[in-house]
Amino acid sequence: MDQASPQCMDDDSSLAACQHQPRQDERLTKVVVHFSVMPGATLSWRVNADSTLAVHGARVWLTRVSSPYDYWLTPGDEFRLQRGERVWLSTDGDHDARVSLSSVLPAGRGVIGRWLGWLAGLNVGAPASR
Repeated sequence: MDQASPQCMDDDSSLAACQHQPRQDERLTKVVVHFSVMPGATLSWRVNADSTLAVHGARVWLTRVSSPYDYWLTPGDEFRLQRGERVWLSTDGDHDARVSLSSVLPAGRGVIGRWLGWLAGLNVGAPASR
């Protein structure tokens, strides 16, 4: 993560410091896709939107057509991917890797995108008990 969030304490004096105003990018709709990479398989795709690849489970190998380097990512690592680049992904060893790919839904992307953005902007919390 790029920024740390404030930690709330139990005493009332710290509550003012813990009130959080959402940043503009927090109101955008985030899309997360989870998938597995099986041992011996190589996945390839063209990235449709700026994304973050997060690795869980087993170590993975990542290569990008725009880079002369290969990357070995261990569980817990995150890697930024740019829109338009082609990537290849495979596992290391005999265990499957769980991977998540997250991106922010661009604003103004048709009726569904506007509708999802409107829903995200409502900032509806949990229902209050009566």
